[in-house]
Amino acid sequence: QVQLVDSGGGSVQAGASLTLTCTCSGQNFNSYAWGWFRQAPGKEREFVAAVTWGGESAIYADFVEGRFAISRTAAKNKVTLQMSSLRPEDTAIYFCAAGTGMLVDGIVMGWGQGTQVTVSS
Repeated sequence: QVQLVDSGGGSVQAGASLTLTCTCSGQNFNSYAWGWFRQAPGKEREFVAAVTWGGESAIYADFVEGRFAISRTAAKNKVTLQMSSLRPEDTAIYFCAAGTGMLVDGIVMGWGQGTQVTVSS
């Protein structure tokens, strides 16, 4: 079982930046891919980005358009999502996730509790 604690959300103006952090622990956490999903009010949860624990590969949703960067610090058991050029449509609860494949094509084995990101125009 993996445990994830995500943090770093907040309220910002459009064009600003935020960094989300996920701290990982538990069994076999370093054998999974790690990443982020988000859920806006009234919408389904959607994939944002994922990275392998070894850092060899990362993928992003099309809507990211080069604005976000995912990375991991293996020594500190952390995965971060650096978000820049934020838009009002990025407003959502962001959830850290761990699982198989690259998450979007695998099985999510654990979720963080979620952190709110609000972007105002």
